[in-house]
Amino acid sequence: MNVFDCAIKREEDTRTYFEGLVEKATDPELKTLFSMLADCEDEHRKRLLDLKKGMESKTTVLADLDVSVCSYRPFLTQSELLEEKDKDPDLYLFTVKKEEQDITFYQELAARARDEQTRKSLLMLADEERRHLERMEEIYAFVETPRTYLENGEFSNLRTL
Repeated sequence: MNVFDCAIKREEDTRTYFEGLVEKATDPELKTLFSMLADCEDEHRKRLLDLKKGMESKTTVLADLDVSVCSYRPFLTQSELLEEKDKDPDLYLFTVKKEEQDITFYQELAARARDEQTRKSLLMLADEERRHLERMEEIYAFVETPRTYLENGEFSNLRTL
């Protein structure tokens, strides 16, 4: 199977997972967060499609890669995740763990690759997931800003002249 097709499938499955969470969540802030995460997965899917086009002339196939391996398997069901909100109110730890899971997935596949081109492609996908994690962190910071931002806090340590 083409490693890019595998990555694209994972992004589509993950987007569907987050869209389901948008439907199930009752907290407006969580709905916004899950909606932003679903959009981010879609952007990432489009980026992977572009990368795939650029690599079409090169072989990026992992012979023993089964479609079922490429499905996103969340470590928490949607219901379990929403219950997790008590322990992790903004679900930041879940988001980070999910992205780290994806990075590890591609690194492990790269270790199994028999040809250099496929290995490089898989490592490139792991790097893409690292950038995706950075994007997720930016989304988290954006959603959290109303709770953590102090407009004039940076000036609180200045002495009066």
